[in-house]
This record gives sequence, C-alpha cells and structure tokens, in this order.
Amino acid sequence: MKIDPKDFCVKEGRRVQLKKWPTRVAQYYSSEKEYKKLLAADVAELSSLQQKHYASNRYALLLIFQAMDAAGKDGIIRHIMSGVNPQGCQVYSFKHPSATEVDHDFLWRTTICLPGRGMIGVFNRSYYEEVLIVRVHPEILRSQSVPDNQLNGEGIWKRRYQSILDHEKHLHRSGTRVVKFFLHISKEEQRKRFIERIDDSDKNWKFNEADVKEREFWKDYMNAYEQCLSATSTDNAPWYIVPGDDKANARLIASQIVVSTLRRLDPEFPETTPERVIELQAFRKKLTKPGA
Repeated sequence: MKIDPKDFCVKEGRRVQLKKWPTRVAQYYSSEKEYKKLLAADVAELSSLQQKHYASNRYALLLIFQAMDAAGKDGIIRHIMSGVNPQGCQVYSFKHPSATEVDHDFLWRTTICLPGRGMIGVFNRSYYEEVLIVRVHPEILRSQSVPDNQLNGEGIWKRRYQSILDHEKHLHRSGTRVVKFFLHISKEEQRKRFIERIDDSDKNWKFNEADVKEREFWKDYMNAYEQCLSATSTDNAPWYIVPGDDKANARLIASQIVVSTLRRLDPEFPETTPERVIELQAFRKKLTKPGA
C-alpha cells in the first residue's frame, strides 16, 4: 500500500474538524518485519538526500512536531532521523519559557534556533505552543507581561496567527522550507499509553502527573488545534495531520512526508568546474609523489 502525503495534508483555507480526521488508518505494513524494512528504506533515502542537501547549501528544512502528550513525537523524531548525519541536523525541544524568553516576543526563542542553509532543523513543540497551551490556559499571558490592551477578546489569537503566517512567509522567501506535523491520537489511546508508562519501570520517568491533569482540558485542546490548523496551514508551510494511534504507521507516514519534501528540493552535490578539476589533479599529483 503506497503512502500519499497529500492524504494527510491540510489544504490552505480548509476548516479543520478533528473528529473527521482519523486517529488510525489501515496499516501500511503487513508485519513487524515489513514495517522495519519500509522504515529502513525511508531512513536510507533520507540519509542520501540529506547528504546532498547539506552539500548543496541552498535551502534549510524545518520540521515542526506538535501533539498531545504521549502522542509519540520523540519516537517519530528518533526513528526518522536515525540515519541522518548529526552534523547536518539540529533538534530543539521547547519546554516552559525561561525568564529571558518571556521578556521577548513569542517568536523570539524559536527564531534563534532556526536551521541554516543545508541543515535540517527539528522543533519538538514550537512557537505554536503560544496559540495552543496558552489559548487553553490564557492566564499564562499574564506571566508573559503582554500589554493589557492586547488581552481583550479573541483578537490576540488572530493577531498571533497573522504573526506566524508572516513569519513563515518570510522563511519561505528566504529559502527555509517549513513542514508541520500534528500527531493525532485519541483520548483513549493516550489513556492506554499513560497506564503503560506507569506499569513499565523503564518508562516511569516519562510519566508526569500534570499530563493527567491536562486531560481534563481535552476538548479545549482539540478546539485550539482545530483553530490553529485551519488558520495556519498554507501551500508553502503545510500542516500534516498524522494518525497517531498506531506508532509504526505514524512513523512510516511521517518519514514519507519528510522524504517527499526533500525530493522536491532536488538537492545535488555541487558541480565540479573544469578549473576545479585541474586544481584537484594538481593536488593529487603532489600527494602521490614519493615521500608526500
């Protein structure tokens, strides 16, 4: 079964209703063995494309992962990027902002972490937290010292969406390609994964009581995600809603999206000019002399 990234892409201008987007789809693999084979093939192609991407030094690629807790962001990042040369990849995980970060605009702390040309940047959570968790818990705005005249009504979210859209348009014009993933899991699947974390001593460290508390706001989060995905998915910086209840399937879908994105960039190793060939042969001649 062939994976078509378009099946999971939110078209620009489309109003997202998450209940209409599945958290589980038919498996793209028939066995654990086939899953590993398919993922290995994607990882190998990604590794090859990344080498050319790094060498060509033309574009930057930014991958953004957003999801509810226990949706599998860490696992997807770890599995997909396992074959990528660390020299050409940067991964940032954004937790609660520091005092210094709060004293700047909400895009500042992620902007300074953007990938350079030839690099792949991965954001595990991102500036989108500022229209997701902050929207669910608007009291956070007070701690951010947002001016009082900016706090009234729903206008602040529309303004932040516009700031994000302007930011991503600027990045695209400047050569940074932005691809955004929302890992879509069901509330029931999250419950099972939390129990698994409690029952498995090797996963106890992943469990946080605050995660259970946040489940009380599930509907609020789904609304925040629907508003965000609808407002900020564009042709140049699309959102992909990846069914997350099946971890293996989610990894295969996400890996295909990343690979297809890099393919479209068509990276190539820099062409060696005739002058450079002559220069290289001169160096080779020196290095092959006795005693060189």
